[in-house]
Amino acid sequence: MPYRNQEIETMDPRDLRQMQSEKLVKLVKYVYDRSPFYKKRFDDFGVKPEDIKSIDDIGKLPFTKKQDLRDTYPNGMFCVKNTDVVRYHASSGTTGKPTVVGYTQNDLDAWAESLARGMTAAGLTQDDIIQVSYGYGLFTGGLGVHYGSEKLGATTLPTSSGNTERQITLMKDLDVTAICCTPSYFSYLIEAAEHMGCSIKNDTKLRVGIFGAEPWSESLRKRIEERSGIKAFDVFGTSELSGPLFIECEMQEGMHIWSDMFLFEILDPETNEPVPDGEIGELVVTTLVKEALPLIRYRVGDLASLDASVCKCGRTHPRLMRLKGRSDDMVIVRGINVFPGQVEYVLVKFPEVSPHFMILIDRDGEMDSMKVQVELADMASDKLDDYYKLKSRIEHELKSILNLYAEVEFVAPGTIPRSEGKAKRVTDNRTF
Repeated sequence: MPYRNQEIETMDPRDLRQMQSEKLVKLVKYVYDRSPFYKKRFDDFGVKPEDIKSIDDIGKLPFTKKQDLRDTYPNGMFCVKNTDVVRYHASSGTTGKPTVVGYTQNDLDAWAESLARGMTAAGLTQDDIIQVSYGYGLFTGGLGVHYGSEKLGATTLPTSSGNTERQITLMKDLDVTAICCTPSYFSYLIEAAEHMGCSIKNDTKLRVGIFGAEPWSESLRKRIEERSGIKAFDVFGTSELSGPLFIECEMQEGMHIWSDMFLFEILDPETNEPVPDGEIGELVVTTLVKEALPLIRYRVGDLASLDASVCKCGRTHPRLMRLKGRSDDMVIVRGINVFPGQVEYVLVKFPEVSPHFMILIDRDGEMDSMKVQVELADMASDKLDDYYKLKSRIEHELKSILNLYAEVEFVAPGTIPRSEGKAKRVTDNRTF
């Protein structure tokens, strides 16, 4: 049988709104009593828990940003004792410091519940065999989808990322019916399978793909579906919120966000005022049920829109439409968040190069590639071998910070364009 919480997923929107109001009131008191960070933030903002009586009062609350997580590293925003934390995940930070997220057992259960609902909405059941090809470890993708798959009752194949030929062999031999990974990696899998003399469309039982962790378009979805014969679904989440959380239903018209767990706002990034339903603005999220690290009005940084109408599938929860970009300068490469500040942090360690650089993002076949152009400064040596050694040292340091290989290309002084305003650090040549 499909895994579905019928009562919650088809609840009258007015009842959902009332539920959100009740949970928001409890949440505000919870963080005020348990988090010194939020108590001070609320006091500085001039708001008390008793000022919040419903979600209509959400605008009275201050925002939370990713920088707050960095400033309170590692667990200064937690609302529970360390003994109540059963798992940590972490993402890389702009200065080499990760942002750390802790989870209670209830947090993990809610995360799995959210994904199990989403997988069901995408047409998966306990009869499916789900190959999880997101990375495992500190990255939230692999373990998040893994536990969602098990909550669904499906058979889970934890292949993680890489080892492509083995992935294809297992997919074929074990009759895998669904795969979860980045869209670029699945595109690569299609090509790799063809080189092995295998057609994913004709020689496997794969029928569903759940793809995320990097931007992709409707045109890429169409290309993937035509080449592989599967139905491709979008998934959304961030490491701070709990990793992958929301998946499109079989209508493929937006990802259902679960209003009993999260409160979403779409705001004008300049005025911080709500935009009309369906219009694009900055995504702001409040976690309604998280215990270890609840977030109040967290500015995700993504530009998106919401559709609050009842879906043709019958679910009444709003749908998050395909993301339109970022309100900051972060880029996503092979599922990994990359900030120019991380690159700058590495380069300043090397006196042989200047602080001027450019990040070039491109496609190498079906996979993302990243190059960092760096201006040379003063270098005493004129030996070519010394330049190769410097290049290797910088590439090694970048990989240790980014968790991603980036090729370093030296350019002459004055080559990188200067700007009187905010420096343009990224050129993204990818087409999706």
